[in-house]
Amino acid sequence: MITLAEIRSTAKNYTAEKAHIGVIGSHSALAMGMAAKSFGAKTLLVVEKGRDALYAREHKHLYDHIITLDKFKDILKPEVQDELLSYNTVWIPHRSFTVYVGVDGIENEFKIPMYGNRKMLRTEDRNAEKSQYFFLEKAGIRFPKQFEKPEQIDRLVLVKVQRADKPLERAFFYANSAEQYYQQAEFYTGKGLINADALKKARIEEYAFGSRVNANWQAYGLADKFGDLDLVGFSDRRQVNLQGFLQLPAQQQLQLNIPVTNEEVGHYGITMRESLHPMFWEAAHKFIDTVKREEPPGMIGPFGLQGAIAYAHDDPRKLEFVIFDVSPRIPGDPAIGPTSPEMRNLSLKFQKLLKSKYEGRQINDPLDLVVIDILEALKLGRLSEVVT
Repeated sequence: MITLAEIRSTAKNYTAEKAHIGVIGSHSALAMGMAAKSFGAKTLLVVEKGRDALYAREHKHLYDHIITLDKFKDILKPEVQDELLSYNTVWIPHRSFTVYVGVDGIENEFKIPMYGNRKMLRTEDRNAEKSQYFFLEKAGIRFPKQFEKPEQIDRLVLVKVQRADKPLERAFFYANSAEQYYQQAEFYTGKGLINADALKKARIEEYAFGSRVNANWQAYGLADKFGDLDLVGFSDRRQVNLQGFLQLPAQQQLQLNIPVTNEEVGHYGITMRESLHPMFWEAAHKFIDTVKREEPPGMIGPFGLQGAIAYAHDDPRKLEFVIFDVSPRIPGDPAIGPTSPEMRNLSLKFQKLLKSKYEGRQINDPLDLVVIDILEALKLGRLSEVVT
């Protein structure tokens, strides 16, 4: 097990002049590279053979140093980690990193100082002792009711199952009874999208009737300097083949015998009524306060609270934010930068806070805030406070 004391000891030996911001070539590596370079930071990319053209050829200007590996998981090899340490790498985790490298390896073997709270990465495992639902329940935030077995289904439910063919994706199907659950499970298994082992670990939860929204945030390691939290914007997902299915008239939908896979292919930004903003801020503050108490040092860096605006169970006139997913790292949402009104707000905030260095600079992307938090920590000799 890599200890916090070991990581912080390593970070204290880093210098601002030598430090590189590192990421693996997947998910949000382009956005991370653009943010880092736009604020003058050095960058390092770890890429897998066969997936390197996008980064090492088309966007090589974004990375000062590129390490090419046979497999992403080779990043755990001592010689690779020694190279990362030689560049004073501050590592940025995202979903591809946790899936391809594995949370066990990240917690027990990966000795590179990581921006954020590495223990929170395990919360995306819905079967973990401290899953995201543990934190939501402790925080008093509403999330969909779970059913332990199909025979308990008494309303429309969404069944979340890990894809058999794509480890980054889940297959979703809907059911309103145990009979329909087993019919859909057999159908999706027959199509090769899920398997029996994944089905045993599936989460069956009530369907949240409401308007879907991802609320995206930045929590700071240097909270005394920047505040504990900033809203960076709202978004929703573009999914295959759900979007195509929904564009058909109902009559044609009923005639199709195809699985609805919900495979995420992108995002789009959305706006939110100002009168609803306090509801999201309240949920975010409850969440980070709970994480700080239950998993010190707390939430650091980008995270997303993904859910739906729905009517309250006890009062159909009252709207609530029902959270069905938490992303405890970069949510992988590049649409937020160009579409979020919050970027203008954050530009004004940081021009005032860091006038001498950032006067006239714009915040164009949420990951700009990651870079600022790291660079300021390096400058102040406080990097150990923003990494784990």
